[in-house]
Amino acid sequence: MRWTLKSKPDSQKVKHLMQVLQIDEVVASLLVQRGIETFEEAKTFFRPHLSDLHDPYLMKDMDKAVMRIEKAIADGENIMVFGDYDVDGTTAVSLVSSYLRSFYPNVATYIPDRYKEGYGVSDAGIDFADDNGITLIVALDCGIKSIDKVEYAKSKGIDFIICDHHRPGDELPDAVAVLDPKRADCNYPYDELCGCGVGFKLVQALSERRGQTITDLVPYLDLVATAIAADIVPITGENRVLATFGLDIINTFPRPGIQALIQNVKKQKLTISDVVFIIAPRINAAGRIYHGNKAVELLTEFNLEQAEEFASQIEGLNTDRKDLDKQITTEALMQIETNNEQERFSTVVYDENWHKGVIGIVASRLIETYYRPTLVFTKSGEKLAASARSVKDFDIYNALEACADYLEQFGGHMYAAGLTLKEEQFAGFKQKFEEVVSTTIAPELLIPEVAVDAEIDFIDITPKFFRILKQFEPFGPGNMTPVFLSRGLRDTGYGKPIGADETHLRLFIKQGEGEGFGAIGFGLASKMNIACGGELFDAVYSIEENEWNGNVTLQLRLRDIRCEE
Repeated sequence: MRWTLKSKPDSQKVKHLMQVLQIDEVVASLLVQRGIETFEEAKTFFRPHLSDLHDPYLMKDMDKAVMRIEKAIADGENIMVFGDYDVDGTTAVSLVSSYLRSFYPNVATYIPDRYKEGYGVSDAGIDFADDNGITLIVALDCGIKSIDKVEYAKSKGIDFIICDHHRPGDELPDAVAVLDPKRADCNYPYDELCGCGVGFKLVQALSERRGQTITDLVPYLDLVATAIAADIVPITGENRVLATFGLDIINTFPRPGIQALIQNVKKQKLTISDVVFIIAPRINAAGRIYHGNKAVELLTEFNLEQAEEFASQIEGLNTDRKDLDKQITTEALMQIETNNEQERFSTVVYDENWHKGVIGIVASRLIETYYRPTLVFTKSGEKLAASARSVKDFDIYNALEACADYLEQFGGHMYAAGLTLKEEQFAGFKQKFEEVVSTTIAPELLIPEVAVDAEIDFIDITPKFFRILKQFEPFGPGNMTPVFLSRGLRDTGYGKPIGADETHLRLFIKQGEGEGFGAIGFGLASKMNIACGGELFDAVYSIEENEWNGNVTLQLRLRDIRCEE
């Protein structure tokens, strides 16, 4: 693993923050590293406020979208809210549909079948709208490249409003309104919203016309925070505000569907990380294993008893998902070894029997073993479909763009994408993708990196220091949990491997004769000889609270250790 110590920020800016905020140098440096350089910026960072949210009408086409929805309501039209089958899509559909239904009854929802229809706007969805007298479709978390589908809908007298956050192509669909902060001609101040976030901005714009305030929309923010966490978008700017208030709702008064998912979690306060690992996989499991409609049913149900029944069904689907994920990962690793592909620059594996719903998870799992851009293919109808995942700082979307001649369609982000191709194109694509990655990826990007914010001594780790660090939450891309480096450490003789398969490492570490800290390193048992061999070692870690028998202490979450330099 590469340890990359971030460069020290401008000393004058650090000194200024130390003075105006009355904080120590380490905390001031962490803030400047995050682009926070003034008292006002620090105030916005530490005390996010709903008034920090931007005017939704700054988004290109927002006025057109609102006018079209208001016309549909005035004329008694049937509206369909359409969205992707993942967490971002299903939360977006749940948010927009439940808001519209709070004052207008003629609202249907539609989530495409992952297996029969695939990703994005579908002919089947448009046909469903046509069969049911629907004349306006609001598409969420998809649609930015659905040029043909929007034309098909127009031929049936159906209008489209598109709310997306994916990168547009050269041409936009001919919809009534295209809301996407990544549009080249959109001057919206923040372009990192998730699909549910764009849906929220539409609701915010509609609510202003109805005389409501932003406070009236706070109950919907549990959905937005869940989508922000699951879609791995930066938790900066507007997303930080939405995530902060959304987490507060999750922890105080969540909707019955989310309450049902978390009621067995034995934690007083959930973090963004808990949302990622507890709530999101369960919502995702519905679309992966059965149908995304199940997630929308859960998230729009306001009877707790019924929500608990839906949550129980989804829990079963999540168990199935975990079993499939484990099985397919094992098979994929065997395929790499059988084909002697361990030394390639990319991973591209395929089996026609792999479950399409879990191939994205499997791609992420494979990166844990072979750290390189990864695609996992399976059969989908007459074509092959893949989920793509990347490594830090390598743009997999651009790599796929360089292979576009082999592809039927593709879309996504820098780190995650989906694609389809004809079976006869698979071998050529696999060769081309390896060629593109091998010639464009920097060698160091094939080694996992831990980015270190600052070097500190154990004496710096005080309860006050940790209290301030906690105020940096919610953590996520753009505002990651601070990682520290300390040198000259020793285990005090308590080091041992732990866990069912003894792959984790527990230590009690001291630096010099000062206070020591308990430490845990997941997956680090193989480095026990370094920690417990009697020599001094260095460690990179984050700081967290550990609750045991009612006692709360600070512990180190080890990222890596190595012999002292």
